[in-house]
Amino acid sequence: MIRILRSLAVPALFALLLAPVAAKPAAPEARTQMVRVTLDAAMKTPTSGRLLIFAMPLQDAKAAAHGGPLETVDTSPFEPTKTAVAAMEVAHIAPGGTVRMDADEVAFPRPFSQLASGEYAVQAVLDVNHNYNYGGRGEGDLVSKVVTVRLGGVHAATPSLTLSRVLPARMQPWKLPARASEAARKRMQPSLDAAKAHSREIDFVSPALTAFWGRPIHMRGWVLLPPGYAEHKQRHYPTVYFTHGFSANLTTLTYSAGSAWKRMADGETPPMIWVFLDQSGPTGTNEFADSVNNGPWGTALTTELMPKLESEYRMDGRPSGRFLTGHSSGGWATLWLQVRYPKIFGGTWSTSPDPSDFHDFTGPDLYAPHANVYRKPDGSPWPLVRDKGKVIATFEQFAKLERVLGPYGGQMASFEWVFSPRGKDGRPEQMFDRATGDVNPKVVDYWRDHYDIAHRLQAHWSQLKPYLNGKIHVYVGTADTFYLDGSAHKLKAVLDRLGAKASVDFIPGKTHFDIYAKGGDREWLHKEIAWQMYRVARPKAKIPLEYTATTP
Repeated sequence: MIRILRSLAVPALFALLLAPVAAKPAAPEARTQMVRVTLDAAMKTPTSGRLLIFAMPLQDAKAAAHGGPLETVDTSPFEPTKTAVAAMEVAHIAPGGTVRMDADEVAFPRPFSQLASGEYAVQAVLDVNHNYNYGGRGEGDLVSKVVTVRLGGVHAATPSLTLSRVLPARMQPWKLPARASEAARKRMQPSLDAAKAHSREIDFVSPALTAFWGRPIHMRGWVLLPPGYAEHKQRHYPTVYFTHGFSANLTTLTYSAGSAWKRMADGETPPMIWVFLDQSGPTGTNEFADSVNNGPWGTALTTELMPKLESEYRMDGRPSGRFLTGHSSGGWATLWLQVRYPKIFGGTWSTSPDPSDFHDFTGPDLYAPHANVYRKPDGSPWPLVRDKGKVIATFEQFAKLERVLGPYGGQMASFEWVFSPRGKDGRPEQMFDRATGDVNPKVVDYWRDHYDIAHRLQAHWSQLKPYLNGKIHVYVGTADTFYLDGSAHKLKAVLDRLGAKASVDFIPGKTHFDIYAKGGDREWLHKEIAWQMYRVARPKAKIPLEYTATTP
């Protein structure tokens, strides 16, 4: 989609034949920026993947290293234009072999030959698992050392990089990352150790998903048992189903389990069984929604995995004893599960959910005539990421960076894998054109009829009301980092018009990342939500006075 600037000088003789005038000097040849990447001869086997080249102005790279060794050059959706990225697919590279990349062909924010002239820190990464767009570089990826090279302008050099190191796993289940401070380890590692001792891993092969894909599909997660579970053998417990946000996975869920254990062990939340569900995969997050692209994840959860868990653990299997909660993409997933399966669950407490009314899809109205997710009707860019009121990324920047990093697993592509109809090529149809931002109204019509939560509520309220009233609880900050408060306002307006018993609370000044904090307590909302659930499951239980409010 980004044009490659190539031209050939016109031969002087041909110019003379065209017109009997003196030959003009040939125009300077437009150059492209090439990069040479070699797989270290010490590697034992050939490999393949998406080759990514990262280039950051040298002074910026040194500043990012905070005085330490310059070992990593990476990009970030929160600073999308700070690092230039180029990409190409490599089908096969043998040890000692070399590939040449045209770093102008697929690049962001511009072709490498058009970068400002200067010294750059450059690094190569071979994304062997094609999952960089979801969680960044990770286990098994190959990386080069960082080299300094001049790019941009007529004096640009051709970087030569060697993929010489295989990355280990960045995180291990139940262990804090290596970068964690000693103070954090003393504070958090004991809770992780205790939670691990009271957790059981879920590894369930779903018949429904296996039939869809034609190969075994595993549903994974963790069951965290509360303090006293082993001693009170006749007691059944309310159960909370939790799923994570975008970029998280089975390992990061253990940190959520550690926090949940500590809250229960300290008596700050009631004893409940927590089920931490992994919704990550090659296409992004599955949202536990039945999809023509990802398969029947909602059906698998509610008809296969949940009955199995309830047969193995002393869970309160009544709707009044089953609850949902999650944040961001997990917030959308749990809101969807409650609305789609209102008879099964006793309530969702969804925080900062992804758009639940597509009239405001992080800003753009997907239903508007000639809708465009890159530009507003007045031509100004749609913002997508903000911090303290300052726009730090636009929708267009975010989407075009994702396109370079790979056509799989990114946030925008993840939405399409869940929401879109399947195209003739077997992949989900794109909701918007990645080059122009123009919205495909036919695809949006499909999104509306199948996954727009507000639309579903309006279309089916008479059938949903008896089972859904009082079960929807949404929290979002008024300064949400991804503008998700806009869609929540639309959802609230629909619920209000329907006369639904529901709560959509807007927390002043809170962003996507600090919504759970109140004063010096970073987990206040977690505690409030747990006690609200417990009031539903155990109406006669005594609730601490500090958790009787509905908003922090």
